[in-house]
Amino acid sequence: MSFTLHGIPVSRGIAIGRAYLIAPAALDVDHYLVETHQIETEVQRFGAAQNAVQHELDTLRTELPADAPGEMGAFLNVHTLILRDAMLAEATVELIRTRRYNAEWALTEQLQLLSRIFDDVEDAYLRERKADIEQVVERVLKALKGSFVPAEGLDGEAPEDMIVVAHDIAPADMLQFKKQTFRAFVTDLGGRTSHTAIVARSLGIPAAVGVQQASALIRQHDMIIVDGDQGIVIVDPAPIILEEYTYRQSEKALEQRKLQRLKFAPAQTVDGTEIHLCANIELPEDAAIALAAGAVGVGLFRTEFLFMNKGNHSPDEEQQFDAYRRAIEGMRGHPVTIRTIDVGADKPLDHRDEGHGYEVAPNPALGLRAIRYSLSEPQMFLTQLRAILRASALGPIRILIPMLAHAREIDQTLDLIAEAKRQCDLAGQAYDRNIKVGAMIEIPAAAIALPMFLNRLDFLSIGTNDLIQYTLAIDRADNAVAHLYDPLHPAVLHLIAFTLREAKKAGVPVAVCGEMAGDPTVTRLLLGMGLTEFSMHPSQVLEVKQEVLRAHIPTVERHVQDVLAAFEPAEQAAALKRLARC
Repeated sequence: MSFTLHGIPVSRGIAIGRAYLIAPAALDVDHYLVETHQIETEVQRFGAAQNAVQHELDTLRTELPADAPGEMGAFLNVHTLILRDAMLAEATVELIRTRRYNAEWALTEQLQLLSRIFDDVEDAYLRERKADIEQVVERVLKALKGSFVPAEGLDGEAPEDMIVVAHDIAPADMLQFKKQTFRAFVTDLGGRTSHTAIVARSLGIPAAVGVQQASALIRQHDMIIVDGDQGIVIVDPAPIILEEYTYRQSEKALEQRKLQRLKFAPAQTVDGTEIHLCANIELPEDAAIALAAGAVGVGLFRTEFLFMNKGNHSPDEEQQFDAYRRAIEGMRGHPVTIRTIDVGADKPLDHRDEGHGYEVAPNPALGLRAIRYSLSEPQMFLTQLRAILRASALGPIRILIPMLAHAREIDQTLDLIAEAKRQCDLAGQAYDRNIKVGAMIEIPAAAIALPMFLNRLDFLSIGTNDLIQYTLAIDRADNAVAHLYDPLHPAVLHLIAFTLREAKKAGVPVAVCGEMAGDPTVTRLLLGMGLTEFSMHPSQVLEVKQEVLRAHIPTVERHVQDVLAAFEPAEQAAALKRLARC
């Protein structure tokens, strides 16, 4: 019987093949108390399981092929950090010793605690890192049970047209597929920033995530179609549907081959306007991927990833400096924009976590996050600023500050940057004395009160994800209201257009680094508003470049004015259609 499932499109393309279901590891474990004289033996059993997992992760890293995407190695590193992290490993041992829980019970108990913490995290990217913790725990549980296998259900008999269907997929398990031929991923869980989505995009493989109950409804070896453009999974398609998607698949393959020819072409519009296409990265290793994709710089280095899985300690200055250094080296002279840590009271990254009397804000999205958090922790902030400054001596770097809204926040931030420079001078450490400092425009108040930013800062970067969320009062991670999250809402478009227009008058450069920057369907819209610097996931660069090469700025500007003048949905849709055809 044919039926269609709907999820979240995270990696574009079309795949046709047979479903290959991968069963998740069972988290149901025995619960019992160990005898007092057996406690240390139980601790040793847990340690042996950790070592077994560590050995496999090390083996996977060693066997990575030279052409493997950088994300693969990065995720293995993250899982290694999680495996030994104090909040998981030491806390589990503590439960064994103090409560006499058996190792499996203690480990799952700690997983539940960490899961509750991550469920409250407002940032979608960080919230979805909970899946990484769950996958590490599953692997340790398998080792404890003595049934340590990479991915249950996967063997050497996998079909060549395999489409992986799972509740969720661990990045380490993905590496087990490298000797298999697989065409797409479908998972019950996940979002646009989940690890499955990131790896799928890096491999250029279609994927649909958040397809609820997919692993329960799809049977082993069912014929399925994965439409990565729409997030649709068609099970047992009718012949006419199969024929249509086969044709669309061949058309897309041809388009992708043509796109590769654009990799080294300058991003220039028909009328000669130069456009800068940069990349967003989370890890230093991503810089090389960005460069290979044709990016001319890093428009956003999300440094909060460096602060994860550190237990009660932030990374020290040397660790951060080394990460920034590697990103600069990876970009080979192209500029790198480093955003200071964007976390908050809802993210237990330092000593002020649960058990230390620090309360999680009732609404973390409106609480102590981003620059507010950094200003409340000046020593932590100064450590990061010194590391960035020192790295600036090695290559072109800009500092980007998230979630600024008040003049006093800007002034306090600039004072701390000046203090970090003074400390570098006292230590005899070189840095770029003319380093540029910019602000994220992601709160409506920041866009409306733009002059106070233009008077104090060197550049701006519009974070469309949060700007949309705060303008529309929509939690983009809440399924109940996600359908109301609309990048094309007139209020959002007017805030973006206003920011670009006023910044241009003041001679202050502006970039867009949110999801809109990597969406080729809105490239002309942003160009017509005056945007000349885009920053996106590396895999999106060529599609956006293609739209840039086809655009004629004076023409799109006229049509964009019609879009901005439209407030009724039908009127706006008609204006957008005319813009797409011009």
